[in-house]
Amino acid sequence: SCRELGPSTMGILILATILAISIYPAEHGGFLLCPFTCFFLQQQKANGHARPEEPRKAKPAARARREKPHQHGFAHRLLVAALKGHSSPVTCLDFSSNGKYLASCSEDRTVRLWSTRDLSGREHRCLRASMGLDHAELVRLSPDSRAFIVWLANAETIRVYKMTKKDDGSFTFTATSGDFPKKHKAPVINIGIAETGKFFMTASSDTTILIWSPKGEVLASINTNQMNNAYATVSPCGRFVASCGFTPDVKVWEVCFSKNGNFREVTRAFELKGHTAGVQSFSFSNDSRRMATVSKDGTWKFWDTDVEYKKQQDPYLLLTGQCAVLEPCRIALSPDGRTVAVAGGTDIVMYNTRRGEEEERFLGVHSHCITDLAFDTTGHYVVSCGDRAIRVFHNTAGHRAMVEEMEAMLKKTVNKATQERLEQQISSARKALAAIYGKKH
Repeated sequence: SCRELGPSTMGILILATILAISIYPAEHGGFLLCPFTCFFLQQQKANGHARPEEPRKAKPAARARREKPHQHGFAHRLLVAALKGHSSPVTCLDFSSNGKYLASCSEDRTVRLWSTRDLSGREHRCLRASMGLDHAELVRLSPDSRAFIVWLANAETIRVYKMTKKDDGSFTFTATSGDFPKKHKAPVINIGIAETGKFFMTASSDTTILIWSPKGEVLASINTNQMNNAYATVSPCGRFVASCGFTPDVKVWEVCFSKNGNFREVTRAFELKGHTAGVQSFSFSNDSRRMATVSKDGTWKFWDTDVEYKKQQDPYLLLTGQCAVLEPCRIALSPDGRTVAVAGGTDIVMYNTRRGEEEERFLGVHSHCITDLAFDTTGHYVVSCGDRAIRVFHNTAGHRAMVEEMEAMLKKTVNKATQERLEQQISSARKALAAIYGKKH
């Protein structure tokens, strides 16, 4: 600032400073703040010799409040519930074998267990298990519902959690010591537990499927020879492992054990051939006697897999249906094999497996692409995930399919006891439909 003052002005200022030193000592306020100096500087400023003041910088605006993520709004007359609890997108769903629990995992580093008894109620209770600093991408409940396994995103391994019920009725979740060793060379796309409890399965996006013992030992490695794996799973009966991928078929293997329970081998069982493009997803019925597949060729197919494959008998194609296939695409077959649900993008379409016709359509179910789709063990509900909420729908297509099938059987039977049983089943299905639509309207 001294450079901006002229030579004469500088001389006067130096003289004033000397006088200040002798007249106004430091202990009374400092040299440059003496009354004489302050008066002089004010006069210089008034005459235009002082350095102009810089405009004051505006104070930074207060940090805006962190807004909560937008909750995707969805409504439909067949929507039973939206299970809300996760704070990040849900990536996987799994129903327990006994039908009591629905497990879900999310990027929020938790696994939650929901009581299926509460699905149609207003309150939806759940148990919460923390994954620590990692998060589970996949979750599967054990056959006895006393444990679950997860595939951890960062650790890239299987971890087993045991569920222990305390005296007050609550549960604790304890990770067993020792994660499974890392064996896959590509990202894992699915895991599974055999209903028998004899083996676990992991499948990666290359062409590898690994069969594990419950203790974490690799029993067998399968090369699917499908260029890449799009999906793989364990059949509900616990006998088969199947995969689909780039090729237009689904390959099924049987995991064989000896009578004393020791692992023996993995053998090729059968293949589902008929699509003209890569198969994206498939699903088994509860007894594994039926399968459904969906392909990039724009069709879904319904198969009879109750064959003597050891005698080289091939599965039978029962039906081909048309569908708009959006990637990623998932298909789910109801436990009784009467209904198929196909999810593409954010939409779900329900089909009847007797005629292949569209029964229901749910549009924009989630704000992101649907990541998982499943029927509950009773077949009364179909559930999906894609954002932070799990959405539960009535399977009205299943009730209508039962009425249609029972009425066809009633026309053919002559046995009175059978007729009464069929009439009772038809009446129950019609009452269920009336209750659903009546309640919604």
